[in-house]
Amino acid sequence: MAPLNTRTARVIDPVLSGIAQGYRHGQRIGHMLFPAIDVTQRGGQVIEFGRESFFDYKARRAPGADAISIQFGYQGKPYTLEQFSLDVPVPREHMEEAEAVPGIDLGKRAVNTAMDTLTLTLEIDQANLAGNPANYGALNKVALVGSARWNNPASTPISDIEQAKDQVRTTCGVDPNRLAISSKGFKALKRHPSIVERFKYTTADSITEKMLAALFDLEDLVVGKATYVDSDAAGAPFKEAWGNFACLAYVPSQDAALEQPSFGYTYTLKGHPFVEPPRWEGTKRSWVYGVTYERKPVLTGIASGFLFQNITD
Repeated sequence: MAPLNTRTARVIDPVLSGIAQGYRHGQRIGHMLFPAIDVTQRGGQVIEFGRESFFDYKARRAPGADAISIQFGYQGKPYTLEQFSLDVPVPREHMEEAEAVPGIDLGKRAVNTAMDTLTLTLEIDQANLAGNPANYGALNKVALVGSARWNNPASTPISDIEQAKDQVRTTCGVDPNRLAISSKGFKALKRHPSIVERFKYTTADSITEKMLAALFDLEDLVVGKATYVDSDAAGAPFKEAWGNFACLAYVPSQDAALEQPSFGYTYTLKGHPFVEPPRWEGTKRSWVYGVTYERKPVLTGIASGFLFQNITD
């Protein structure tokens, strides 16, 4: 086993940090509502966006006249980044055995193991923000009851979503372009008679997220599949991170930045997540890979979102 020292650690550290920053988990959808943007301070004021972000400022200027001055957003509630850190030990024996098998990179696997856990925590935080009715205006949320729930054949999910899109547009001046929905909610939609009728030449099981996004005239429809256990007690049940709700939102498809109106962002300390230089712990007979991630999901343009609660029984 090649020794790790200061020189080699300097090479390994940025490589593994790049792996951590590029990490993507197939079942994480929070970034679709809260894309990551870099911040250089661990605390400050959230840049929020209201109706003024969409005003027609009548910027036509006569020669010699003063130019109109505008600003992007305004300083809203304070934020403080939260730090999350995990150490993943790789036993010496595993490293020795891996060296005999080409293509196995235990350092990379250790980083991915840490990021799997750290991004699950972030996913839960993002879902809690998006699913909290207290974060929405009175006209930008609805709690479905009885036959209005989308797993009931008598419900009207297509018109429900169209009306919600209209509400968002009249509230902030822009159509929502993304829908995040719970796993049970997605199954209810693709099996709903009115939706199956739109795809009459296919089966309910073959209706995809992209097909529903096109039906609702959205850029993306994403399904929250993440589950977690919040107790280490034996037999503790798994919970759905995305609960029983659907969230329509406007989020920029590209060039996300502080000055760009959006339903939300994940403020992320510049350079994070990053991997500490691997260190040897003699008592464990292991190399330890430490991953640190400072971030905070925040709502920046809540008027550009609409919440459906209790979408299934």
